Amino acid sequence: MAFEGLSSRLQEITRKMRGEARITESNMKDMLREVKLALLEADVNYKIVKEFINNVQEKALGQDVMKSLKPGEQVVKIVRDELTELLGGTESKINISPNPPTVIMLVGLQGSGKTTTAGKLANLLRKQGKKPLLVACDVYRPAAIKQLQVVGAQLNIPVYSEENNKDVVTIARRAISTAISKLNDVVILDTAGRLHVDEELMQELKNLKSSVKPHEILLVIDAMTGQDAVNVATDFNTKVGIDGVILTKLDGDTRGGAALSVKKVTGAPIKFVGTGEKLSELEVFYPDRMASRILGMGDVLSIIDKAEQALDMEQAEKLEEQLRKNKFDLNDYLLQLQQIKKMGSFSSILKMLPGMNKLKDIKVDDKEFDKIEAIINSMSAEERTNPKILNGSRRKRIAKGSGRQVSEINKFMESFEMTQKMMKQMKNKGSMRKMMKNMKLDKIDEFKDLM
Repeated sequence: MAFEGLSSRLQEITRKMRGEARITESNMKDMLREVKLALLEADVNYKIVKEFINNVQEKALGQDVMKSLKPGEQVVKIVRDELTELLGGTESKINISPNPPTVIMLVGLQGSGKTTTAGKLANLLRKQGKKPLLVACDVYRPAAIKQLQVVGAQLNIPVYSEENNKDVVTIARRAISTAISKLNDVVILDTAGRLHVDEELMQELKNLKSSVKPHEILLVIDAMTGQDAVNVATDFNTKVGIDGVILTKLDGDTRGGAALSVKKVTGAPIKFVGTGEKLSELEVFYPDRMASRILGMGDVLSIIDKAEQALDMEQAEKLEEQLRKNKFDLNDYLLQLQQIKKMGSFSSILKMLPGMNKLKDIKVDDKEFDKIEAIINSMSAEERTNPKILNGSRRKRIAKGSGRQVSEINKFMESFEMTQKMMKQMKNKGSMRKMMKNMKLDKIDEFKDLM
């Protein structure tokens, strides 16, 4: 997970800060030295680190903090605010044209995950009510067009391509005409990349830009390349001009320096981040939420956003009806499990909960969900509806059908019975939609209190 090393270091430092009864120049200097080392080890640009430390020090030694009843908490807040500012300050949205189609041009080096990201972005925009068209403008890399077609087929999103044409400007123009005729309101151009920045690539991108006049040029960069990613961003911004950045592989073993440096160095905000390999794992980038996550304060708002996107509200209403009738069977359990899986890996969700990243011993194997699914799918319709009939011989048959041990079936049924009791207790809590709305409002109020 990106920021893991930086996050653990900063959390330890902020824990010490909170414990300080008084803030002095001496202890502040010691703490900021540790913050500086943590940022440098995370591969953050040295000049940016120096400016960050100076800003925190100046604000932390101000009169309001010195006279505060809880100076340590005030300093932690300053660190979080500066970290938020470093990451871009506020969410930076896509520039949607009032006259469709909106043309989005994805650029980047080969291997950054550009083609997959094109599919992820199309999928995300479709969830927001858009009707995207993917366009294969990488006419050089072997199988690049086929890769985009496969991604499009998986998502059921149309792909425009001309396999025997090497003129990307013509391809893009014809694609936009097709989008207009087919009522596609977003066109995503998957352009060619190179192993490194060269003049030929830049000239092609400039020609494409001047010809189709994209509303957004988004640079896709691999977060795992560290400070090199910032250098690439600087090159693309200087030579072509970019409106924003999509960071891929933020779930990988990376130090996070690219995310912390790119906005400050290039002026181009991070707009989206790739958080996994699935085509659903692209998220809008919120600097304040990421800063809170790095400092171990959690990111509950993002969990709620994921739930709102993943939950089928019609199914949720049916579940509420079942709860009102005091019924919650294994069909309902399976349905809830499948909706949770849509939110992404359970381990990534756990990391967004406040304080959970301190619990290093907690290991979550997402394959356990698949085992549970196999167990339930090995049951008959009658057994799912009325689990009480699951005697010894039935459990033995289910174990054989799911490839599990009988002891595992028994353990699962014990946990299901506990879930049944918990769901019965929830039946008076109100509608699922209302619960989600109230949770989000509560978290927003909580963040306002911290500001």
